[in-house]
Amino acid sequence: MNPSNTQATLLTRRARNQGFTLIEIMVVVVILGILVAFAVPNIMDNPERARITKAHHDLRTIEQALDMYRMDNYRYPTTDQGLQALVERPNAAPEPRNWKQYMRSLPKDPWGGEYQYLAPDDAGGRVRVYTLGADGRPGGEGENAEISNHDLD
Repeated sequence: MNPSNTQATLLTRRARNQGFTLIEIMVVVVILGILVAFAVPNIMDNPERARITKAHHDLRTIEQALDMYRMDNYRYPTTDQGLQALVERPNAAPEPRNWKQYMRSLPKDPWGGEYQYLAPDDAGGRVRVYTLGADGRPGGEGENAEISNHDLD
């Protein structure tokens, strides 16, 4: 047997085995189409649920940053100092003793508004961080309802 003929046969076999056949590609496309057909309606039908989930996540993150602020400075920021005290050192009294930057920036709520903050009335109280919802007004129902860190318990 001729060695160059054997090499040519091996190269031809390798060339046939290197790519995907049209049938294999079509099977993959059909499978992806089926997955998209099931996934997209579930995602597209629930944008409001996704916004509420994002708000819950943001509220937990902000509350954790506020708890770290309290651990370092022995108190929460005042209502007047607000959430901005997590990003920039407050200049108003009472100035924090051991301040450090607790968040790089404050997130916007899922509807583009600012998260609201109320400091606790007493030393043992809990802060309240909330969003006013889609309409940006207190109260409301559905997507217009307020969402608070107190709702997450």
